Amino acid sequence: MSEAVKSGDTISVHYTGKFENDVVFDSSEGRTPLKFTVGKGQLIPGFDTAVAGMKVGEKKTVTIAPEDGYGPRMDERMMEMPKENVPENMDLKVGMAVQLTDQAGNPIPAIIAELTDGAVKLDLNHPLAGKTLVFDIEISEIGLTPNSECGDTPSCGGGCCGGCN
Repeated sequence: MSEAVKSGDTISVHYTGKFENDVVFDSSEGRTPLKFTVGKGQLIPGFDTAVAGMKVGEKKTVTIAPEDGYGPRMDERMMEMPKENVPENMDLKVGMAVQLTDQAGNPIPAIIAELTDGAVKLDLNHPLAGKTLVFDIEISEIGLTPNSECGDTPSCGGGCCGGCN
């Protein structure tokens, strides 16, 4: 009998992330399974919690509320920037993804929410903030060695929910 996933285990999973209307926003299909350490904050809380107690080969579908996902959308994460701060050759469009940089040089993704004659309104909320997410999860492996570059940070790698691949 295989062991169940518990906090501290490094595991790999195949997943498909969907919105409530079944539109897929991310999937590991055709790729390497997502590898992460359970309970280290490498994934959104609802996904991390969902795998606890599962075994290799087990599948489940979970619905994750915004509070256990990317959080609620917040008006204070909207920012207005003078158009004069935008490079002249940049063709701006509403809905366009742009990348800002904070004072420490870290990237900050944003979406152009509105354009006026003199300003660009940017949305700094995570694109999945405020959304209920549905994940189909299958445990691929348990007992893996953690990725040394991941440590306890949720920011390394790509994949679902910001986890480590």
